[in-house]
Amino acid sequence: MLTDNASQQVLNRDWRQVDKPTNVLSFPQIEPFSPLAGLIGDITLARETLEREAADLGVGFTDHFTHLVVHGFLHLLGYDHIEDDEALQMESLETQILATLGIADPYADE
Repeated sequence: MLTDNASQQVLNRDWRQVDKPTNVLSFPQIEPFSPLAGLIGDITLARETLEREAADLGVGFTDHFTHLVVHGFLHLLGYDHIEDDEALQMESLETQILATLGIADPYADE
C-alpha cells in the first residue's frame, strides 16, 4: 500500500508504538522463514517520506521505492536488522536482489 505520512504514522504508532511516520512497514502473515503459500503479508510505504529520502540520498524515487519494497518483502519472509549480523545478512540480500534489477547498492556509501 502506498500511503501518506499521516496514515503511516498511525500504523507505526498502533503497531510499533513509535509515534512518527516511517518509510516502510511490513505486516507478515506467515511465521518467519516458513514455506511460502498464499498471502504472506502486507507492506505499506509512505510516499512523502520516500520522496524526501530519495532527494536526500540523491537517488531516483523509483530506485528508492524499489529498494524499500525489497526491504519490506524480506521482512515478510522473516529477515530483520536489529542485530548487526542480521543487518549484514539482510543488506547483502537487498543488494543482490537490487543488482538483478539494475539498481545500485544503497549501502555502498555507508
